[in-house]
Amino acid sequence: MLKKIFFIVFFFFFSNPNLFAVDEISLKEQNWTFDGVFGRYDKETLQRGLQVYQEVCSVCHGMKRLRFRELKDLGFNEEQIKAYAETFEIQDGPNDEGEMFLRPGEPSDSFVSPYRNKEEAKAAFGGAYPPDLSLLTKAYKNGPDYIYSLLTGYEENPPKDFDLPEGLYYNPYHDGNVIAMPPPLYDDAIEYIDGTDANLHQLSYDIVSFLNWAAEPELQKRKSLGLKVLLFLIVLTLLLYVTMKEIWARIEK
Repeated sequence: MLKKIFFIVFFFFFSNPNLFAVDEISLKEQNWTFDGVFGRYDKETLQRGLQVYQEVCSVCHGMKRLRFRELKDLGFNEEQIKAYAETFEIQDGPNDEGEMFLRPGEPSDSFVSPYRNKEEAKAAFGGAYPPDLSLLTKAYKNGPDYIYSLLTGYEENPPKDFDLPEGLYYNPYHDGNVIAMPPPLYDDAIEYIDGTDANLHQLSYDIVSFLNWAAEPELQKRKSLGLKVLLFLIVLTLLLYVTMKEIWARIEK
């Protein structure tokens, strides 16, 4: 009797794989220019993404792994990069007197973080640490689509049965559907230098593209090398095939 009950329970639970499945919200998949074997970064998109970072994201987030000189990949020349770096103050030292000092930024310097250390950043945000954005797209599965979905997924009115803590925001793409960061982007949050319409989609698309480039600046070189290797292997395979046919043809004779 116990065996019969066991098999009934086993069949009921394991023949219904969706019984305990949690509904996962689908990410807003985008047609990224850098996707696929032939994917490439669009320099205009990256330049706009840099502007979004500088005018919006850099207030709270740093990018310590990115150096100013790397902006040459975005189409900036040495003079432009030097002028941009000099708009920042870098703490350096010690000098001959053993003191730290501030100096204008140089192309070899890393992007400046808005806070001196992690503890200062957490104190400014009530204990929540604004993460460094250098490798953000690599920190999540389907990183670009996830971050895009998060940036465009804020909802003013959560479901009626959802208890939203005071001071937090409802976002179905974040763990627990709750996030401490206020919506950073919205229509016309900035005015693009190139005149592009700064709607929420465009702003989010551009900043995510920029963040993906920052996390993987060698993507284009890697894909180009991969294609060359693949082409070489195809040619080599054909040559080996023709050679082997010739050899076996002689043996058969």
